[in-house]
Amino acid sequence: MTTTGHTIVWEFEISPSRRSEFESHYGPEGSWARLFRKAPGYVSTELLNDRDQPLRYLTIDHWSAREQWLEFRRQHAEEYEALDRLCEGLTTRETPLGDYDRR
Repeated sequence: MTTTGHTIVWEFEISPSRRSEFESHYGPEGSWARLFRKAPGYVSTELLNDRDQPLRYLTIDHWSAREQWLEFRRQHAEEYEALDRLCEGLTTRETPLGDYDRR
């Protein structure tokens, strides 16, 4: 198991009629993961669906180091913002839950 790295966690509440579209963008093979793969240091994405609140999801993005995540954001800022705008209507709420370092 990797003992170092960086993880970013988001919580989403989705629009019920757009579930499959949301999952296709935010899942491990989705649009966001494809964008992240353009950068060194991206490891993986997890998409979790709450069993008790089915419109609630978490995304967990794993990077080798925080610096690589920040460098990705600098180098791909325009693409990131464009994809963010494209995905706006898929959710009713987005909440960043944190930037975490694995120890």
